[in-house]
Amino acid sequence: MPIAIPADPAKTVFSPYQKGVLALLAFLQFTVILDFMIISPLGAMLMPTLGITPAQFGLVVSVYAFSAGISGLLAAGFADRYDRKKLLLLFYCGFVAGTLLCGVAHSYGFLLFARIITGVFAGVIGSTIFAIITDLFAFQLRGRVMGIIQTAFAASSVIGIPMGLYLSNRWGWNAPFMLIVAISVLVGAVMIRFLRPIDAHLALQQDRSPLRHFVHTFSTPRYLQGFATTALLATGGFLLMPYMSAFSVHNLGISLVRLPLVYMITGVSSIIAGPLIGRASDVYGKFLVFCLGCVATMIMVVIYTHLGLTPISVVILVNCLLYIGVISRMITASALISTVPQPADRGAYMSISSSIQQISGGFAAVLGGLIVTEGSGGTLQHYDVLGYVLVGSTLITLVMMYLISRRIAAPTTLSSVPA
Repeated sequence: MPIAIPADPAKTVFSPYQKGVLALLAFLQFTVILDFMIISPLGAMLMPTLGITPAQFGLVVSVYAFSAGISGLLAAGFADRYDRKKLLLLFYCGFVAGTLLCGVAHSYGFLLFARIITGVFAGVIGSTIFAIITDLFAFQLRGRVMGIIQTAFAASSVIGIPMGLYLSNRWGWNAPFMLIVAISVLVGAVMIRFLRPIDAHLALQQDRSPLRHFVHTFSTPRYLQGFATTALLATGGFLLMPYMSAFSVHNLGISLVRLPLVYMITGVSSIIAGPLIGRASDVYGKFLVFCLGCVATMIMVVIYTHLGLTPISVVILVNCLLYIGVISRMITASALISTVPQPADRGAYMSISSSIQQISGGFAAVLGGLIVTEGSGGTLQHYDVLGYVLVGSTLITLVMMYLISRRIAAPTTLSSVPA
């Protein structure tokens, strides 16, 4: 039986303040995602420079995920006990410090250490952003909100990754991290100035310790279903993305010079598609759009992972369709899963959910590194196996998301947002 939470039909348009908050959160998310995504295209340069294997490179990706997951779990009990603005600002400062360490790293061991530090702080940022979104935006708006927030992935491809590749080709692979630090400092300054306190959830807190709050959230049966779905959703991206640049260069025959063009065009298509997908999910139903995204993802993953030497135009077309399928899943899944927790548990739920996503993604990255091997000339072997694993996990998430969509009716925001 669906859990009906009263919705406010009047909350179907954005107030000026909501528009400003949405723009700030989207740009903040852009910096965090870029820090993670920049590792993937740098793989083709970073592995020979530091003399590391695909398995070691997978560890560079996964330690970030594991540390982010652990920090999210540790912060879950406290996530609903503080003003979300202060919490977000604290962890964003730590994220900037970790990224700076990546910018000065010149050895495999120090880079691992820097990625751990960055992950510790980045792991809480994402969950706090989604808790703020759920607090301030009604369900009727969340498809559009998630569509804009999730275009941070696309924007990082269009702007950040090509620029990062250009900087790394000219000044070394460390240079993109210094760029992220510079941008993040500006974002943090705007956040301090513009964002209002977000503390309405504090009035809903019961007198329970952080440990009891964590245990309560982690053991609620309805929440467990959402956690399991989140874990499977993370599998696909962490399986394929860390190796996509190396696969494009060594298997598909795309040169390092032309690789930024692939990411740029793919990102532009995703930026255009993201808000349209979000609006369509609000109009036609979030689960329907999720299903279509899953089908598109499975088809394009199988095609992509079986490509050999391929003209760049075909690679770009396949990448565009694949990314559109992926962001369709991300946008609609985020909107649906945001309805699972009760208002008093949102911070803790989002922290645990983010941690599970990072940890499961970390295991997926390690698994990908064990499955994929490096052949002669740097070609990746068994990459198609990763595609089959992704298809299997996607089919399971379809069933699990269907169960979630049946249980939850449209909720409203935690409190009204001033104009």
